[in-house]
Amino acid sequence: MITVKNLPEPNNLYPIRRALLSVFDKSGIVAFAKGLHSHGVELISTGGTAKALSDAGLPVISVDSLSGYPEILGGRVKTLHPAIHGGLLARRTDVDDLTELKSQGIQEIDLVVVNLYPFEKATAVADVTDAIAIENIDIGGPTMIRAAAKNFFYVAVASSPSQYDAILGEMKENQGGLSMATRRDLATAAFSHTADYDAAVTRYFTGQKEFSVRVPLQQTLRYGENPHQEAGLYGDTSPFFTTLHGKELSFNNLLDVHAALTLITEFEGGAPTVAILKHTNPCGVGTGPSLEKAYHKAFSTDRQSPFGGIVVVNQPLDMKTALAIDQIFTEIIIAPAFEAGVLEFLSEKKNRRLIKQLASASTDTTKDVRSVVGGFLVQDRDASLGTVEELKARCTVVTKRQPTAEEWSDLDFAWRVAKNVKSNAIVYVKNGQTIGVGAGQMSRIDSSEIAVSKGAKSELDFKGCVVASDAFFPFADGLLEAAQSGAIAAIQPGGSIRDEEVIEAANNNGIAMVFTGKRHFRH
Repeated sequence: MITVKNLPEPNNLYPIRRALLSVFDKSGIVAFAKGLHSHGVELISTGGTAKALSDAGLPVISVDSLSGYPEILGGRVKTLHPAIHGGLLARRTDVDDLTELKSQGIQEIDLVVVNLYPFEKATAVADVTDAIAIENIDIGGPTMIRAAAKNFFYVAVASSPSQYDAILGEMKENQGGLSMATRRDLATAAFSHTADYDAAVTRYFTGQKEFSVRVPLQQTLRYGENPHQEAGLYGDTSPFFTTLHGKELSFNNLLDVHAALTLITEFEGGAPTVAILKHTNPCGVGTGPSLEKAYHKAFSTDRQSPFGGIVVVNQPLDMKTALAIDQIFTEIIIAPAFEAGVLEFLSEKKNRRLIKQLASASTDTTKDVRSVVGGFLVQDRDASLGTVEELKARCTVVTKRQPTAEEWSDLDFAWRVAKNVKSNAIVYVKNGQTIGVGAGQMSRIDSSEIAVSKGAKSELDFKGCVVASDAFFPFADGLLEAAQSGAIAAIQPGGSIRDEEVIEAANNNGIAMVFTGKRHFRH
C-alpha cells in the first residue's frame, strides 16, 4: 500500500490559470475556450482542437512546444509526456513536488478539458473490424482525465461539453477559481466516464460475454421490500414519469409503477382504458367509451383487491373518473395528464401519490435484469404487442369455428392483460372487461379456478366470455375448465405435445381457439 505524505490541507479555491484542451467532440469548445480566455487562462491544446481555437482567434500553446516532441505515430502519441503529466499530478502543497517541477521547467496545469474517441459509435456498425476498433481506443485522453481526476485537490477536469457552462459560471463567481466540492464532483464524473469507456471496450472484445452496468444512484429509498432491507433506485426514471403529489415512492411503489406503466403501454392510443393493480398484478382492467365507464368495468372485476392499489389510465384523467376513483383509498394514480381541477381535487388526500406519465414504457431500451444467487439474468424486454390487426396476422385459428369480430376484440384485450399477469396466468374477458384474473399459481387449473371464483364474488356472468392463457394448455382439462365456466373463445401460444387433444376439446365444445405462437411468461 502506498503511504500518504503529511501535506498541508489544499485550498478550497484554486484559480484556473492554465488549461489543456484536447477534445474529439468539439461541441461548444470554442465558446468555452473564449470564456476561459476572458478570465486570463492560458490555453494549451493539440491537433484539431488547437486549430479550431486558433481559427477562432484565440492564442493557443501547442503541446509539442511544451514537451519538445512533435506528435508522433500518426497522432497516437501527443500528450504522454512528463511535461504534461507532471503539470497535472504535482501537489500544490508539496514543496518537493514544486521544487522538482521547477528543476524540470514544468508548469502546473489547473484544468483539463478532454472527451474521448467515439468507440461505441465506431464499433456499432455491422461490418466493424478489429482494425477499426483499435484505432478508436483513446489512450492519451483517459490518461489525462484520470491524472487530473486523481489530483482533484488542486486540478479540475471537464469530461463533457455539458459541464462547460457551470464551470464558467462558478469561475465568474469565484474570481476565476473552482471550489473543492466542484473539483471533486468533476473528478467523480470523470472516473465514471472512463469506467464506462473501458467497459465498452471490454464488451467489444469479449463479444458481450461479460455483463456490466454502471448507473448513478437516483434516490436512496427508506427501505426495500421490507423495513430491514436497505435499498436505492439507480438509473434515471425522469423521462418516463414524475411525481406531482404525495410522499416519495417506496421500493414496492416503484415496482408497482413499473408494472402499471408496462401494462397501460399495451393500450396506448386506444379507447379509454383503466387498469387497477395490486402487488404488480392487474386485479381489473376495463375499456369503454369513457374513462369513467372503463374504471367501473375494471373495478367490478374484483371489488376487494383495489383498496390501497394503483390505478393507471391511458388518457387525461377527468373529474368524473377522479370522483369514482376517490370512493376508495387508492395509493397511486397514474395518468398522462390531469384535466382542470382534477389534480387539486385528488391532492386533498396527503397519503395519495399522483404521478404523471411522461413517456411510453415501450421506449425504454434498457435490458431486463434480475439477480439470482451468484449472478444476474439479463434479457430483452418483452415488447408491446402492436395493433389488433398485427396480432390477427400473427395468429393462427386452429379450430373449426372462427372467432367473431367481437370475440377477436376481446381475445386481443385478454391477451394484452395476460401478458402482464404473473404466471401461471389465466384471464377471462367479456365486452372489453376482465371478469376474472388468476395469477401466479402453481397450476393453470388453479389460476382458472381463482379467476372464476373472483368473478363469481363480483356476480359477473361468464357466459359468452373469452379466455387467455399466457402459456400453452398442457392438457385439455384447462380448456374444459374454461368452457364449463362459459368461455366460447380462447387465445394461447400453442406448442404443447398435446395440442391436438386441446384442439379436439375446443371443437367438441364449440370453442374458437387461436394460437399466437408466442408465450408471455412473467416469473
